Amino acid sequence: MAGLNEEPALPAGSGEVEPAPEVTFHFKVADRLPYVCRLLRKAHRAGVAATVVGDAATLDRLDRLLWTFDVQAFVPHVRVAGRQLPAPHLQATPLWLVDSLGDSPAGHRVLVQLGDALPEGVERFDRIHEVVDLDPGALEPARLRWRAHAAAGRRLVRHDASSAT
Repeated sequence: MAGLNEEPALPAGSGEVEPAPEVTFHFKVADRLPYVCRLLRKAHRAGVAATVVGDAATLDRLDRLLWTFDVQAFVPHVRVAGRQLPAPHLQATPLWLVDSLGDSPAGHRVLVQLGDALPEGVERFDRIHEVVDLDPGALEPARLRWRAHAAAGRRLVRHDASSAT
Protein backbone atom coordinates (compact mmCIF):
# COMPACT_ATOMS: atom_id res chain seq x y z
CA MET A 1 0.00 0.00 0.00
CA ALA A 2 1.32 3.45 -0.89
CA GLY A 3 2.58 5.52 2.00
CA LEU A 4 1.37 9.06 2.62
CA ASN A 5 4.56 10.59 1.28
CA GLU A 6 4.61 8.57 -1.93
CA GLU A 7 3.40 10.18 -5.12
CA PRO A 8 0.40 8.57 -6.81
CA ALA A 9 0.82 7.53 -10.40
CA LEU A 10 0.30 10.33 -12.90
CA PRO A 11 0.81 8.44 -16.19
CA ALA A 12 3.07 9.86 -18.87
CA GLY A 13 1.52 12.41 -21.17
CA SER A 14 -0.47 14.24 -18.49
CA GLY A 15 -1.77 17.48 -19.87
CA GLU A 16 -0.97 16.58 -23.47
CA VAL A 17 -3.70 16.59 -26.09
CA GLU A 18 -4.29 12.99 -27.15
CA PRO A 19 -6.52 11.52 -29.87
CA ALA A 20 -8.86 9.81 -27.39
CA PRO A 21 -9.24 11.17 -23.88
CA GLU A 22 -7.65 8.95 -21.26
CA VAL A 23 -9.31 8.08 -17.97
CA THR A 24 -7.18 6.68 -15.17
CA PHE A 25 -9.12 4.94 -12.43
CA HIS A 26 -7.09 4.98 -9.21
CA PHE A 27 -8.61 2.00 -7.33
CA LYS A 28 -8.11 0.78 -3.77
CA VAL A 29 -7.07 4.19 -2.48
CA ALA A 30 -6.73 3.83 1.29
CA ASP A 31 -7.06 7.51 2.19
CA ARG A 32 -8.68 9.41 -0.66
CA LEU A 33 -8.07 13.09 0.10
CA PRO A 34 -4.37 12.81 1.03
CA TYR A 35 -3.95 10.74 -2.15
CA VAL A 36 -5.62 13.51 -4.19
CA CYS A 37 -3.36 16.07 -2.50
CA ARG A 38 -0.29 14.14 -3.65
CA LEU A 39 -1.77 13.76 -7.14
CA LEU A 40 -2.36 17.53 -7.34
CA ARG A 41 1.11 18.30 -5.96
CA LYS A 42 2.57 16.08 -8.69
CA ALA A 43 0.43 17.78 -11.36
CA HIS A 44 1.51 21.22 -10.16
CA ARG A 45 5.18 20.23 -10.14
CA ALA A 46 4.75 19.03 -13.74
CA GLY A 47 3.21 22.38 -14.73
CA VAL A 48 -0.24 20.89 -15.34
CA ALA A 49 -3.33 23.00 -14.73
CA ALA A 50 -6.16 20.86 -13.37
CA THR A 51 -9.73 21.02 -12.19
CA VAL A 52 -11.13 18.97 -9.32
CA VAL A 53 -14.90 18.40 -9.23
CA GLY A 54 -16.94 16.84 -6.45
CA ASP A 55 -19.49 17.58 -3.79
CA ALA A 56 -19.09 20.75 -1.72
CA ALA A 57 -18.23 19.03 1.56
CA THR A 58 -15.47 16.93 -0.03
CA LEU A 59 -14.01 19.92 -1.85
CA ASP A 60 -14.06 22.03 1.32
CA ARG A 61 -12.13 19.29 3.18
CA LEU A 62 -9.70 18.97 0.26
CA ASP A 63 -9.21 22.76 0.20
CA ARG A 64 -8.20 22.74 3.90
CA LEU A 65 -6.01 19.66 3.50
CA LEU A 66 -4.08 21.12 0.54
CA TRP A 67 -2.80 23.86 2.88
CA THR A 68 -1.55 21.43 5.53
CA PHE A 69 -0.77 17.97 4.11
CA ASP A 70 2.86 18.81 3.29
CA VAL A 71 4.46 21.61 5.28
CA GLN A 72 7.29 21.87 2.74
CA ALA A 73 5.12 22.10 -0.38
CA PHE A 74 2.96 24.89 -1.71
CA VAL A 75 0.13 23.60 -3.87
CA PRO A 76 -1.57 26.68 -5.33
CA HIS A 77 -5.30 26.16 -5.62
CA VAL A 78 -8.54 28.05 -5.45
CA ARG A 79 -11.91 26.87 -4.17
CA VAL A 80 -14.74 27.99 -6.45
CA ALA A 81 -18.07 27.52 -4.68
CA GLY A 82 -21.58 28.48 -5.61
CA ARG A 83 -20.75 29.67 -9.12
CA GLN A 84 -18.77 32.63 -7.77
CA LEU A 85 -15.59 33.02 -9.78
CA PRO A 86 -12.44 33.87 -7.85
CA ALA A 87 -11.08 37.39 -7.75
CA PRO A 88 -9.27 38.38 -10.97
CA HIS A 89 -5.82 38.04 -9.36
CA LEU A 90 -6.61 34.39 -8.48
CA GLN A 91 -7.96 33.32 -11.86
CA ALA A 92 -4.53 32.23 -13.08
CA THR A 93 -4.25 29.73 -10.19
CA PRO A 94 -3.41 26.35 -11.79
CA LEU A 95 -5.61 24.11 -9.61
CA TRP A 96 -9.33 24.80 -9.25
CA LEU A 97 -11.73 22.98 -6.92
CA VAL A 98 -15.22 23.39 -8.40
CA ASP A 99 -18.76 22.22 -7.63
CA SER A 100 -19.65 22.29 -11.34
CA LEU A 101 -17.50 21.86 -14.46
CA GLY A 102 -19.15 25.00 -15.84
CA ASP A 103 -16.97 26.90 -13.35
CA SER A 104 -13.71 25.36 -14.62
CA PRO A 105 -11.35 27.44 -16.78
CA ALA A 106 -11.56 26.56 -20.47
CA GLY A 107 -7.79 26.01 -20.60
CA HIS A 108 -7.81 23.20 -18.05
CA ARG A 109 -7.42 19.87 -19.85
CA VAL A 110 -6.95 17.62 -16.78
CA LEU A 111 -9.80 16.68 -14.45
CA VAL A 112 -9.79 14.92 -11.08
CA GLN A 113 -13.31 13.60 -10.62
CA LEU A 114 -14.39 12.94 -7.02
CA GLY A 115 -18.16 12.64 -7.41
CA ASP A 116 -20.25 9.49 -7.45
CA ALA A 117 -21.87 10.46 -10.76
CA LEU A 118 -20.14 11.54 -13.94
CA PRO A 119 -20.71 15.30 -14.26
CA GLU A 120 -21.75 17.02 -17.46
CA GLY A 121 -18.85 18.51 -19.38
CA VAL A 122 -16.17 15.83 -18.89
CA GLU A 123 -15.84 15.44 -22.65
CA ARG A 124 -13.76 18.63 -22.91
CA PHE A 125 -10.93 17.17 -20.80
CA ASP A 126 -8.02 15.25 -22.32
CA ARG A 127 -7.14 13.47 -19.07
CA ILE A 128 -9.50 12.39 -16.32
CA HIS A 129 -8.50 10.88 -13.00
CA GLU A 130 -11.17 8.96 -11.10
CA VAL A 131 -10.15 8.29 -7.49
CA VAL A 132 -11.94 5.35 -5.84
CA ASP A 133 -11.37 4.60 -2.18
CA LEU A 134 -11.89 1.39 -0.21
CA ASP A 135 -15.44 2.27 0.87
CA PRO A 136 -17.65 -0.60 -0.36
CA GLY A 137 -20.27 1.96 -1.41
CA ALA A 138 -17.83 3.58 -3.83
CA LEU A 139 -17.36 0.53 -6.05
CA GLU A 140 -20.72 0.39 -7.84
CA PRO A 141 -20.77 4.12 -8.76
CA ALA A 142 -17.17 3.67 -10.03
CA ARG A 143 -18.27 0.75 -12.20
CA LEU A 144 -21.06 2.89 -13.68
CA ARG A 145 -18.59 5.72 -14.42
CA TRP A 146 -16.19 3.17 -15.99
CA ARG A 147 -18.97 1.97 -18.31
CA ALA A 148 -19.96 5.55 -19.19
CA HIS A 149 -16.35 6.45 -20.05
CA ALA A 150 -15.98 3.27 -22.13
CA ALA A 151 -19.25 3.97 -23.98
CA ALA A 152 -17.96 7.46 -24.79
CA GLY A 153 -14.84 5.94 -26.41
CA ARG A 154 -12.34 7.10 -23.81
CA ARG A 155 -9.21 5.04 -23.20
CA LEU A 156 -9.38 3.44 -19.74
CA VAL A 157 -6.38 2.82 -17.52
CA ARG A 158 -6.60 0.95 -14.24
CA HIS A 159 -4.17 1.97 -11.49
CA ASP A 160 -4.20 -0.20 -8.37
CA ALA A 161 -3.12 2.24 -5.66
CA SER A 162 -2.69 -0.61 -3.14
CA SER A 163 0.24 -1.99 -5.16
CA ALA A 164 1.98 1.37 -5.73
CA THR A 165 5.50 1.54 -4.41
